[in-house]
Amino acid sequence: MNNKEFLSELSKRMGMSNRQTRTYITSLLGIMGDTFIEGDSIQVVDFGTFEVKKKLERIVVIPATGQRMLVPPKFVLGFKPFGTLKEKIINGGVNDGTVGIE
Repeated sequence: MNNKEFLSELSKRMGMSNRQTRTYITSLLGIMGDTFIEGDSIQVVDFGTFEVKKKLERIVVIPATGQRMLVPPKFVLGFKPFGTLKEKIINGGVNDGTVGIE
C-alpha cells in the first residue's frame, strides 16, 4: 500500500476529507518523531511498541580483503508487535480494521 492508498483508506474509515486526514497524519508523525528523538518509546494498544535502541560499536571483517573495520555505535528504531497482531500476521489472518482502535 502506498501513501496515497493509505491516506484514502484512512480518510474513508475516519469519515474525514483527504486534506484533514493528511493534516492528522502529519501531526501524528511529527509527535512520534519528536518522541523518538528524545529517546522515548511509544506503545500503541493492541498494535505494538516502537522504541529507539542503541546498537553498540562492533568490529566487522570484510570477507574479500580480510580487513577489520570498527563500526561506530548508532541508534535504530525498532518495532515489537503486540501478541495477537503478530499471530494474525504469522497465520495470514485478515485484519478486521479494529487493531489499535478503541
